[in-house]
Amino acid sequence: MTRTPLRLFADYAVLGVLSFVFALPVIYMFLGSLKPSDEVLDGLSGFLPTHLTLDNYSAVLDSLNSDSTGYFWRFMGVSLLLAAIVVGCGLIINSMAAYGLSRLRWRGRDALFTLVLLLMLVPFESVAVPLFYMFNGQRNTLYIQALPFLANAFSVYQFHTFFRAIPPSIEEAARLDGAGPWRTLFSIIIPMSRPAFASVAILTFLVQWGSFLWPVLMVSDPAVRPLPLAISVFQGQQPPDWGQILAFGVLLVLPVLIVFAFFQRWFVQGVAGSAVKG
Repeated sequence: MTRTPLRLFADYAVLGVLSFVFALPVIYMFLGSLKPSDEVLDGLSGFLPTHLTLDNYSAVLDSLNSDSTGYFWRFMGVSLLLAAIVVGCGLIINSMAAYGLSRLRWRGRDALFTLVLLLMLVPFESVAVPLFYMFNGQRNTLYIQALPFLANAFSVYQFHTFFRAIPPSIEEAARLDGAGPWRTLFSIIIPMSRPAFASVAILTFLVQWGSFLWPVLMVSDPAVRPLPLAISVFQGQQPPDWGQILAFGVLLVLPVLIVFAFFQRWFVQGVAGSAVKG
């Protein structure tokens, strides 16, 4: 049905208010990172852009610039490397698994897909301790921080939902031209699934970038410590310097915003397509 101008205005007004409410914590964090610590936790006046300075950011970089605390840019590099490994390898592994579950016919396929759906209900916290004892000999390594997250049940489900929406006639035409399953996947399915790959990449990057529990269990060496663990340097301050903590939060969130801005169009298409077609 065609919506009236008044209905459109009401819809956009409600969406605008909700968007502003969700953005308030981010705005508060950004403004607080530019203020002296004694003005950060000052109620609603924290939203007023007064006494703005970049001193908190320089203090963060100075605080994380020694062998005892570790180095900020090393933490950042470790986090970027781990995110690149988990996202890149995860896209390959999970898309191939989803293609086998959605397109190839073999005995036990439906039972295995049901198991994948059940694994989506298992929180990582419930298996963190068994994994800790299983891989205790590989602590303080980069690969052990990425290994448990390469295969992801939710990513397989997202790819599976998108692949099932692709018309089978396209693959049948490729098969008539002599293309096998591998060539069909890499030459046809993957190029048509850019929105699904973008949405999975962003969600995987977001989870990996903010990973905290597993690095806390497995990492004690500053040389391989990811960026979220460096917040402990500021939490140990007495009294806490909230301006520096919020500045660190901005630096932690900034790469996520950059990745989302880069993949935003495909991410929206992928999420909307999965919601409608799933």
